[in-house]
Amino acid sequence: MPPTSQPLPLYVAITNHGFGHAARLASVVAALQRQLPQVLPILVTGAPRWLLESYLEGDFIYRPQALDVGVVQQDSLQMDFGATLEKWQQIRKRQTQLIRAEVDFMIQNQVKLVLADIPPLAPLIARAAGIPCWMIGNFGWDFIYRPWGGEFIELADWIGDCFSQCDRLFRLPFHEPMPAFPVITDVGLSGASPRYTAAELRQRLSLWADPEKIVLLSFGGLGLQTIPYGNLAAFPDWQFLSFDAQAPDLPNLVKFSGQDYRPVDLMPCCGRVITKPGYSTFAEALRLDLPIVTLTRSGFAETPLLLEGIQNHSYHQILQPEAFFSDRWDFLHQPLQTPQRSEPLDKTGTETIAAAVASYLSP
Repeated sequence: MPPTSQPLPLYVAITNHGFGHAARLASVVAALQRQLPQVLPILVTGAPRWLLESYLEGDFIYRPQALDVGVVQQDSLQMDFGATLEKWQQIRKRQTQLIRAEVDFMIQNQVKLVLADIPPLAPLIARAAGIPCWMIGNFGWDFIYRPWGGEFIELADWIGDCFSQCDRLFRLPFHEPMPAFPVITDVGLSGASPRYTAAELRQRLSLWADPEKIVLLSFGGLGLQTIPYGNLAAFPDWQFLSFDAQAPDLPNLVKFSGQDYRPVDLMPCCGRVITKPGYSTFAEALRLDLPIVTLTRSGFAETPLLLEGIQNHSYHQILQPEAFFSDRWDFLHQPLQTPQRSEPLDKTGTETIAAAVASYLSP
């Protein structure tokens, strides 16, 4: 069929937790716009607009609205359970009004599909509007909250009921079973692709270290409060790249703004990334065969699944927090662990999901 000049609105609901969910869903939307340029995404999220703009080249509508909580955190490792529960209670108290407002907005904008990662209210909003809801994820918030016990068990039950009304789940690698979802399509790794080659980055950034000794420090949108930057002095022939605006000025530390580069943009010139457990960073590194050095993270049920994933498929190191926060980084002198499996990972999740949405929306 010939393309139509009419925009095709798509309601894109992104969980209100860090930057990873926003980055991976924005990557899918960017691929969708390349396949079907007339798509007009309506991005409903608490993530900052500049983050979305760093992934999307096409037009979009930004609707700053928090549809869920995720986990309230002080930084990328420390969680606040009480504040998480309190914020959920506030959302559930105004659930009826919130759903009504979003449905009115979708009807006004003639939305035909909801694509979500992975706020539990999204299927309820779609059902009230009479349109399908497709979701993306490797875990549900019910899976994260249930082990916390107490009032979180009732919250997890309610979330499972919400997810049961989803029409289709694109389940990403390193996943929990996600049994609440009635229709599941397994897909490969999702994520963005770098904008620059290693050679272009070396020229743009005047990098001087051996490529194997260039380390990307990446701890997500919440960052990490206590990175021991003093340890870098012991590695004068290494170069470290960081998005931490509060980091000190050091001769072997290069600082970036997230509005200038994305972590994936810097990965081609690096020998490894040091990070915390998180699907988006792990997936983008795996898609580029970049070794991963990660801290552990307690109290977050997704962590063992992610660590198992990189143990199976990536050159890696897994660090206890005390090894990272110590006054020595001996782990940089130790060899990386080899992946336990040799079969290749499917790396086409972004394109697969985008193609399915494009097929559904195509006039």
